[in-house]
Amino acid sequence: MSPESPSSPASPHLSAQKKQAVPGVTRMRRFDNIDLRLLRVFATLAETGSFSAAQITLNLSQSTLSTHLAALEQRLGGALCLRGRKGFRLTPLGEETVEAIQDLFESIDTFQSRISQAPTELGGRLRIGTIGGIINSPQMVLQHVLARVIAQIPNIHIDLRLGIPQDLELQVADGTRDVVVGPFACHAPGVQYVELCEEPHALYCGDQHPFFAMQDADISKDMIDQARFSVRAYRKLEDLQRIRHPRASGSIVHMEAQLMMILSGSFIGFLPEQAALPYVKNKQMRAIKRDIYTFSSKHYVAFRNIDEKNRIINIFVDEIVSGCRGSE
Repeated sequence: MSPESPSSPASPHLSAQKKQAVPGVTRMRRFDNIDLRLLRVFATLAETGSFSAAQITLNLSQSTLSTHLAALEQRLGGALCLRGRKGFRLTPLGEETVEAIQDLFESIDTFQSRISQAPTELGGRLRIGTIGGIINSPQMVLQHVLARVIAQIPNIHIDLRLGIPQDLELQVADGTRDVVVGPFACHAPGVQYVELCEEPHALYCGDQHPFFAMQDADISKDMIDQARFSVRAYRKLEDLQRIRHPRASGSIVHMEAQLMMILSGSFIGFLPEQAALPYVKNKQMRAIKRDIYTFSSKHYVAFRNIDEKNRIINIFVDEIVSGCRGSE
């Protein structure tokens, strides 16, 4: 048989040549859940057609959005979009990536839809995401919801994680979480939002703060502006605008951290009234100018459209919705 026959064993030299990487091409790594989230972010960026619009839709800062995009470009091995005087536009790799993302998530949705409707014994894993401090809510009482869900599905495994609203919305959109609870912007694509309740917030100071012993009438706007103000890192601009404060002197992610900031006596800041109530009763903090500095945060339970027939998710959603409406 001649050396050029297709059935001839390849020479070691030819085998070595085949293993060499093609110059200028980066080998893409395997995806994980973080990569799926990055794909969701880029798909939204491509759909909105601008960074500013994507920031509003995703409720992300420009720096965070740019970081997500850079991470995805590094994984894929090339630039996905260009922006400058000519405006925002996708590169050829970006256009191919958008089409591939659509195919990928359609396949994932089809897979999960078939699995969720498979005739099996009711059980499995429920991955829940929620904001911190929800244990203090008299409307949502998530601990009671969990007990009622487990009573109906004894074989269930509950995976409960805390997070901030933006991250939770992205996690439910990319399938990292099955269902999430919190004050969402309701912009994640392919996600259903069911309204639960409104949570009142007020501006507080601790008992060691100069405002604590003062009458509200004696606390001027200039004094408020000079006070150290602790904001929610994921709602910084909103918090500053609510009291027209010139700057933030501290930031937090979870309400437990905000409690510590306020109780230090060094900061004023917003808190859910229910979270502050035990400390108000113990005279460790008080609300400041409640007639001016209050607002309500609307809470939702959210899950993906593709999971609307998932029996476990339906049971959880029904229980938390009925619990909230029963407490009204």
